[in-house]
Amino acid sequence: MGDAIAEAFRLIAVGDAALWEIVSLSLRVSLTAVALACLIGLPLGALLAIARFPGRGALIVATNSLMGLPPVLAGLLVYLLLSRAGPLGPLELLYTPTAMIIAQTVLVTPIIVALSRQVIADMHQEYDEQLRSMGITTTGAVLTLLYDARLSLLTVALAGFGRAAAEVGAVMMVGGNINHVTRVMTTTIALETSKGNLAIAVGLGLVLMLIALTVNGALMALRGTQGVARHV
Repeated sequence: MGDAIAEAFRLIAVGDAALWEIVSLSLRVSLTAVALACLIGLPLGALLAIARFPGRGALIVATNSLMGLPPVLAGLLVYLLLSRAGPLGPLELLYTPTAMIIAQTVLVTPIIVALSRQVIADMHQEYDEQLRSMGITTTGAVLTLLYDARLSLLTVALAGFGRAAAEVGAVMMVGGNINHVTRVMTTTIALETSKGNLAIAVGLGLVLMLIALTVNGALMALRGTQGVARHV
């Protein structure tokens, strides 16, 4: 184990090409999926928090339930959608990074919707009368509250990124874990551990932890800066 950890640090220090290729693809897939999930989920979450319409309660319950969507089920649904017999089969997206992005987006979007809805709902209670007195429309209220809650929503996006970056089952089903094509950090860790090649697995695990620490540190620094600005 000690040798494996030492070798893992060596691979990171020397910039091993295979390791950083996997890290690069992982970040590209997860960040793209989170960006798409935020584009869909943040406005939808804010709308569910503010608007009142028939079926709203059922949508909220469904969204909260989908936060626990099993990754293998999401992977299966995307697989059926992209397979040769599926409606998007002619696009030949299966076993590509695009298929992995779609699967992660399906998993992350309910999390973004549910958490952002709660954030915006809490803020809407505070500003509802003020927004009404100014005659702001529902669309205007959504945009206003999304902007005002931007730091809290960064935490929501971070939760989505954590979900996407840690995903194994769905991306393996639709990506195939193909070397130099769809092999990402989590699937490589699982594969290399099963082969007994602990150095690369530990190295990727360390990189994954470093990414999480960096993102959390940046977010805390941003919150601190914002807090100082408000007091000034």
